[in-house]
Parts: sequence; C-alpha cells; structure tokens
Amino acid sequence: MTTVQYRVVVGKKDERVEGPDDAELVVTVPLDVVQDEAFDPAVAFMRGKLKSTGPTGPLFELLRSGEARRALTELAARP
Repeated sequence: MTTVQYRVVVGKKDERVEGPDDAELVVTVPLDVVQDEAFDPAVAFMRGKLKSTGPTGPLFELLRSGEARRALTELAARP
C-alpha cells in the first residue's frame, strides 16, 4: 500500500498537513479550491489546481474512491 500525505495550502509557508513526511505520494491543493462547494478532486487535478508527486496509479485510486476528497475537506475544515 502506498503512503500518502495530503497538504492544503492556506498561504505562503502555511499548510495544513496530514500524513507521514516520508510518504510516497504527496497531494497538494490550495484552500480556496477545496472550500468551493463544487470541489471535485479529479476535476481539480485535470485543471492543474490539485498537484501530486509520486505514482499516479494510487492517486487515481484515491480520486475514484472518494478518499482524497474526504481527507482534503477534513484538512480544509481545520482551524
């Protein structure tokens, strides 16, 4: 199983992070993109708003399963 780190960018040098620092897959998206009520991580990825480093196969599985959306919206909701 691939380890994943999710990052929601609030501002310069200000990120909300969930997951290990040595994760194989890192998913990054700006806070305003996640807070949009029509947020869909797959669409954000295709538009270049959601970035990732690491293998794309596991990323596509996370997008398909809804896990990426759940994790990112939870991070965005944190103060």
